[in-house]
Amino acid sequence: MWTRGVDTDLFSPERAAAIDLPRPIFVSVGRLAVEKNLAAFLALDLPGSKVVIGDGPQAGELRRRFPDTHFLGQLEGETLAAHLAAADVFVFPSRTDTFGVVQLEALACGVPVAAYPVPGPQDVIGGNPVGVLGEDLRSACLKALTISACRAFALTQSWERSALQFISHCRPCRRLATA
Repeated sequence: MWTRGVDTDLFSPERAAAIDLPRPIFVSVGRLAVEKNLAAFLALDLPGSKVVIGDGPQAGELRRRFPDTHFLGQLEGETLAAHLAAADVFVFPSRTDTFGVVQLEALACGVPVAAYPVPGPQDVIGGNPVGVLGEDLRSACLKALTISACRAFALTQSWERSALQFISHCRPCRRLATA
């Protein structure tokens, strides 16, 4: 197995933006499209605030259907990292994504993940105490508020660790590394 990595310097709890919204803040990041299943998240009865970062073909429809949600549009780099780090829970409602690197980015920011128990979230979270996977997404979101070990886990998934893992599985690379 060779895992993907995350930029743990860019995605870090220390970068958290000061966001003046009622807590807890539940955030989702990604393309606003039907396959992301965002309506499942936005329809949940949750305390605090819901924030969506991203853009896509479903943006207008979601804004109309969920006017109490804070849609921030497309954010990148340090701005994205700062807003992600300001959240209390990262919600990944997709049932079809294959991996979802954004989950690692949230974890690197110290933010736990709430998701359905499907491939993608299962690959990232697995049995690690850094998120809650469940068919009841609302319950998963609320339970995720109690999790705090996210950053330590994400540090084991850094780009450096990913590269070293790749090298350890590549015969030609091992010869180069020992030369």
